Formats: sequence, structure tokens, C-alpha cells
Amino acid sequence: MTRFGQLFNLLGLFMALLEILHFPDQRLRKKATAVTEITAKIRQLAEDMLETMYDAPGVGLAANQVNVQKRLVVIDVSEDKSSPLIFINPEIINKQGEREHEEGCLSVPEAYELVTRADTVRVKALDLDGVAFELDADELLATCIQHEIDHLDGKLFVDYISNLKRQRIKKRLEKQFKQQR
Repeated sequence: MTRFGQLFNLLGLFMALLEILHFPDQRLRKKATAVTEITAKIRQLAEDMLETMYDAPGVGLAANQVNVQKRLVVIDVSEDKSSPLIFINPEIINKQGEREHEEGCLSVPEAYELVTRADTVRVKALDLDGVAFELDADELLATCIQHEIDHLDGKLFVDYISNLKRQRIKKRLEKQFKQQR
């Protein structure tokens, strides 16, 4: 748990699991807007997103995946879920190389496909205290950062695969959704 999560627990505030939107929900296609002020509400959202991501389980979650159209991303690629990263208004400022990696997504359950992305990235963002930082990332973290920033821009990993594969995934998920009703 992050220091903010510990603080919320000490204050008696509870974190909440958020509903994750699923492809082909059109709300996932909306471009998120910049966070203009880091408030208690934004901090709580970040904590709720971490709890939701860990519960799902996943390694990254963008705010618009939980129907909040703000440029906020949480990521934790550690094995023991001990290294949460929070990016507010993230922007990739440098990309190098190319790497193919199998990706999945909490908004596209049980679908995994190979996607080609940059091998390394440099991202700049704000933390929960409003302090600007830059981070160099490679391997899974680089893939995750690119994947989550794509979400903020209304793009899903299925946009990188063939139309036939995307349509198969869409039909399967629509069928699952109808059966759950």
C-alpha cells in the first residue's frame, strides 16, 4: 500500500473498487483531459484505481478505463505489488528501439495479442504532490506506460492488431456481456 493509502486508512477513509469499462464501450474512446489541480479527490481516485488494478488483477490502469476522463495512470509491474507508480498528465518525450510483446488489458478481458511498441521510453509526468518528474523505462514497464497513455488518448491495444482479430474479440465480449445480463 502506498503512503497515501496508509494515510487514508489511518484517517478511517475507505478505498473503493471501481467498475472497469470493457471493449467495445465507446467511453473508452474518449480522450482524457489534463488534471489541472491535484486535489484530495484526485488522490483518492489514484488510490481507488490502485486497489481496483490489484484486485482485477492487472499491472496498469488509466482513469478513463474507470470512466473518469482525466489524464491519470497507475502502474505496478513488481511481482509483489510493492512498487506502485502514479503518473498525472503523463507524456512520452522520447522513444527508442522496437520490441514485440504480448499484451492484455483489463478492458479487454481474456484477450492477449502481440503488439509492437518502442523498446525504451522516457516519460514526464506529475506525482501526487504535483512535482514534475521524468522516468526512463524499458521492458514491461515501457510497454505498460505506452499502453496506458494510449488509453488516455482513446486508443486500445486491439487497435494494433488485424481487423479480423479485433472483430472476433469484440463479438466474444459482446456475447459474454449479453449472457451476464
